[in-house]
Amino acid sequence: MRPLTEDETKVFFEKLSKYIGRNIVHLIDRSDETYYFRLHQDKVYYMSEALMRQAISIGRDQLISLGVCFGKFTKSKKFKLHITALDYLAQYAKYKIWIKPNGENTFLYGNHILKAHLGRITDDTPEHQGVVIYSMSDIPLGFGVTARSTVETRKLQPTDIVAFHQADIGEYLREQNTLF
Repeated sequence: MRPLTEDETKVFFEKLSKYIGRNIVHLIDRSDETYYFRLHQDKVYYMSEALMRQAISIGRDQLISLGVCFGKFTKSKKFKLHITALDYLAQYAKYKIWIKPNGENTFLYGNHILKAHLGRITDDTPEHQGVVIYSMSDIPLGFGVTARSTVETRKLQPTDIVAFHQADIGEYLREQNTLF
């Protein structure tokens, strides 16, 4: 477990800012306790200072997971967000999409969001922007990237893609062997 290097921090924050923008500050400057991002086996974990101090006494080989996993770095040093970061992304998201009940299952099975499944979308959402996907009852289901802006979305056919699937809560079941 070690702190992120400057290059790793830059790549990580660029990816995170696609979804929560300047709200990254709220993750780091918390009033309750000091929190850190740490790297362990190419995965970025978000943890409190107290938890980090306790983990120092555990060897690297024995330490499996620590805090909340935000994602991992690929072999090509790109960063991929995991579904385990959804609680924090949903809390600080700039742009949101709500999907109708008939579209929830298709999204949870890993499919993109179609115009027919779109319930609401945040005003002025740009194209290729990270969004958090909610059910109509405000339960976060996952996150993705918009295929079109809000203005363009209104003109689409019902079978056109509104947002590309990135991750959903169904991954807890589909990828339980490789997620952690």
